[in-house]
Amino acid sequence: MLESEIKKEIMKKFGRHEKDTGSPEVQIAILTKRIEALNEHFKKHKKDFNSRRGFLKLIGKRRKLLRYLQQIDPERYFKVINELNLRK
Repeated sequence: MLESEIKKEIMKKFGRHEKDTGSPEVQIAILTKRIEALNEHFKKHKKDFNSRRGFLKLIGKRRKLLRYLQQIDPERYFKVINELNLRK
């Protein structure tokens, strides 16, 4: 799990206002940080297949949010993609 301080920094950077946790940009950024942390975990623990299932669910959820954001506002979508260094 991410520390609350890291989440607050993400909310400041990507949120529309101070306590914004529900916008797609914030959700995508938080999911990206969790995915990066799990990716490091899997480098050490290659046979942790139970955690890998949750990892794949996080990736799917992020993909759906990115698709949603791309449909509603392509400008915000490209901004998030560039700031998080995601491929698309």
